Amino acid sequence: MSRGRGRHRLERTGTEPITAYSDIRLRILLSAIFTPLFAAATVAFAIWLGASGPHSSPGRGPLIALTVGCAVLTLAAATDLTILLRRRREARDEEQNEQDRGEAP
Repeated sequence: MSRGRGRHRLERTGTEPITAYSDIRLRILLSAIFTPLFAAATVAFAIWLGASGPHSSPGRGPLIALTVGCAVLTLAAATDLTILLRRRREARDEEQNEQDRGEAP
């Protein structure tokens, strides 16, 4: 099965079922929910970090860790969402091309 730009799926080498796919709709939903949630948490922790003083509790170290952690999770969720949407679009385009050529899906 070709996947655009000359890439092809690797041949099956294991014992996994042919139809063993992750639930892409669920992954898209979770990424769509958590991308803005983690982004908002990143902004909130960054604001808290900026407003904290030298003797604040929690200290600057934990706030920096939380801010960076949320930023990394935002990036991961946004990347996953982008890749999933691109793959879904490519699969639809491929299916449409097969239908246009009169091939069975």
